[in-house]
Amino acid sequence: MKLIILDRDGVINFGSAQFIKTPEEWKPIPGSLEAIARLTREGWRVVVATNQSGLARGLFEMATLNAIHAKMHKAVAQAGGRIEAVFYCPHSADMDCGCRKPKPGLFDEIAARYGRDLQDVPAVGDSLRDLLAAASVGARPLLVKTGKGEKTLVAGGLPENTPVFADLSEAVEYLLSAAA
Repeated sequence: MKLIILDRDGVINFGSAQFIKTPEEWKPIPGSLEAIARLTREGWRVVVATNQSGLARGLFEMATLNAIHAKMHKAVAQAGGRIEAVFYCPHSADMDCGCRKPKPGLFDEIAARYGRDLQDVPAVGDSLRDLLAAASVGARPLLVKTGKGEKTLVAGGLPENTPVFADLSEAVEYLLSAAA
């Protein structure tokens, strides 16, 4: 099974310093939906791992998060792709949970759900915490420059040998050409 893990905000859709709090605020990054569709057509299982501390902060309710994800699923499907599952951490940073990236909890949940270890599974993110969570379970971190990616790249400290891409489309092109 070919599995890929994507962060949401800054990878699939534009992020916001004020959080994505409504379905109307969720806007795909150009090319991201088509990139997911390419993965789907090539037999990849696409899952999302995302921190959503806006829940703990009271910025939105669970029903709103579900509506945002429904919009994302629909947009991806209309492009010909499929996101199999969304794994999210609802906690704020001060709650010290095990699932908030950079901790590996979301990745552990994915491994359990799919009954496999995540060794070398590509994990695309735009922040250092995405990359560190991936590396901590042996997944292969890939950085995109969209979202917080440019700042992440400049700040440094990336896991060793982390490739850097302009966006999700470029990362997917790399993965598919490497698999060919």
